[in-house]
Amino acid sequence: MGQDDEAHRGSRVVASVAATLISIACGTNYVYSAWAPQFAERLGLSSTESNLVGAFGNLGIYSLGVPVGIFLDRSGPRPFVLLGSVLLAAGYFPLHQAYDFGSGSVPILCFFSFVTGLGSCMAFAAAVKTSALNWPHHRGTATAFPLAAFGLSAFFFSFLGSVFFPGDPSAFLKLLSWGTFSCTFVGFFFLRTSSPHHDQRQRQRRRASSDAAKPFLWRPEEPGTSGSQASQASPDEVVADETSSLIAPELVPTTSVDMDLGRRLDVRGLRLLRTRLFWLLFSIMALLAGVGLMTINRIWCLVVACVVFLAGQSSALVVQNPHFLSLVSGFSGLGYGLLFGVLPSIVTEAFGIRGLSQNWGFMTLAPVLSSSVFNLFYGQVYDRHSVIDSHGRRYCLEGIVCYYASYWASFAACCVGLVVALHAIRHERMVVVRIEADRDGRQA
Repeated sequence: MGQDDEAHRGSRVVASVAATLISIACGTNYVYSAWAPQFAERLGLSSTESNLVGAFGNLGIYSLGVPVGIFLDRSGPRPFVLLGSVLLAAGYFPLHQAYDFGSGSVPILCFFSFVTGLGSCMAFAAAVKTSALNWPHHRGTATAFPLAAFGLSAFFFSFLGSVFFPGDPSAFLKLLSWGTFSCTFVGFFFLRTSSPHHDQRQRQRRRASSDAAKPFLWRPEEPGTSGSQASQASPDEVVADETSSLIAPELVPTTSVDMDLGRRLDVRGLRLLRTRLFWLLFSIMALLAGVGLMTINRIWCLVVACVVFLAGQSSALVVQNPHFLSLVSGFSGLGYGLLFGVLPSIVTEAFGIRGLSQNWGFMTLAPVLSSSVFNLFYGQVYDRHSVIDSHGRRYCLEGIVCYYASYWASFAACCVGLVVALHAIRHERMVVVRIEADRDGRQA
């Protein structure tokens, strides 16, 4: 039995490595700025047209997260890795060809950019879902690896390009085409989810061990775990289970129920829209991502992310020396990493593992909405303070005033996000009090 557990653990570790490898190929849309200027110059694109091509790549990542998640939850993650690898190659290689030939219509370029984003969305969602499934008791750590790889993807490929193909956008686009395809295609063969029967045997052994060690501990009746029961429960019926996973372990009875809650919960689709916690998390995602878990302590990570974002926006309001702009980007990147690092685990524990991909797809709609608003406002502020020279080039000579108002707006958004995060903590604390009161009533 011990050898079986070791082999099972080894296969899960291999799957986590594969998920990380896949994810490092899925964030390449954020390296667009590294080759966009040469690409636009080669094809004669205006600044607006070049930005449009890049925007369609981001739309491919975020806008179809919900339908991709629905099919992924039903069909399993592995087919989406394979399809994602094909789409990544099918998107980047035509862009490479367009650069070589120096021609291409903007709608077609936008389409292939969208395809790269869609391929990234599919493969990345599969990697995160597999990591969450394989490590039900360590989801925060397990999902952190693919999330970190996704964030480092642009740095990884830009570093390879600067070392092996300096100043050669054509070769760099070829690297993106073959590199992203290879990472996802190779990872496909090692990305496997753990057997539910093996996990059930482990839970039974843990329960038996716990019963033997603590015979006098109070234990509530364990609810049913069948898929039909989970799918028929309304959000109001599962509110106690839904939020008890966000309670500190010392506040609830020791039982295997809370450890496996994420596997039993199944809140998704339109039912998701009827839960307060979803809208709180969605608001936090929109407010903070536009600017740049199992216990209640993980929700406090959202507060930390808010504070870090506030530090970044405050830096932008006072920094006038361009050599210190790294403070702005550094704080913004750290806050962004905290936000995306903690939310998948919170979503999993709050609404269940079975609908993770679909529910996370809903969450990723938030940046699509808010980032468009913030980017548009930023552009309007800059244009208001800039002038156009005789050659048609736009520039601003007013220093920090060029964008000052936009960062005040983002600072205000971070403040609102902080208030929403604190409200989410208060909401969960009230649930804790209700559960404690119910438990005391049963004991009495």
